[in-house]
Amino acid sequence: MLKSTFPWLIVAVTGCVMIAAFFVPPLAEWKNEAGAWFEILAAMAFVVGGANLFAQHLKKISARRAGWGYSAVTLFSFVVTLVVGLFKVGVIGEDPNYPWAGHYQAEGSALWWLYQFAYQPLIGTMFALLAFYVASAAFRAFRAKNTEATMLLTAAFIVLLGRTYAGTWLTSAVPDDYSALTFPGMTAIILGVFNTAGQRAIMIGIALGVAATSLKVLLGVDRSYLGSDGD
Repeated sequence: MLKSTFPWLIVAVTGCVMIAAFFVPPLAEWKNEAGAWFEILAAMAFVVGGANLFAQHLKKISARRAGWGYSAVTLFSFVVTLVVGLFKVGVIGEDPNYPWAGHYQAEGSALWWLYQFAYQPLIGTMFALLAFYVASAAFRAFRAKNTEATMLLTAAFIVLLGRTYAGTWLTSAVPDDYSALTFPGMTAIILGVFNTAGQRAIMIGIALGVAATSLKVLLGVDRSYLGSDGD
């Protein structure tokens, strides 16, 4: 009983404090205090997560399971990044007597070099590969099989043309008084009216869902974050 009640009390009290601090200005200092505790817990979570990452991939490498080579690359990258970041390798501070006083992401440092010439190129490569999957998914989705798919296809076609020179050129003969009938004009209407309305509806739904879930957690109705009884 205590195993599930005590953590729930911590969550409930912390949540109530944050709500009170947000809506009651004199209690704003409580929010800053809770934020400091959150940073401490987040730092501890990073340590636990790093240890778990290390343990899981070491287990996979030792067992020679499928894909263990990727695990080796992951661990090597993790260790190198951790070392150069913690020890500020290559950091040159403003004061020559205290070179470590500089920022760990200062230009020219080893961590900066890894980010600029390893991490960013890998991200670019990943998104370049994702473009083919997006094109394939769009080809399958934009088939006029029913009314909804036809509307989606038409809107996508207008937006694509409205964002290119071809769309502007095709409707260049339309008078300025009827600029809303051009492809760029229709694109602006679709993105500014219909797309914005859809986004706001989604955000309202998300907000209501977050509020409902938060209340369930604060009241102890939902304790799934504590794990199952068998854990």
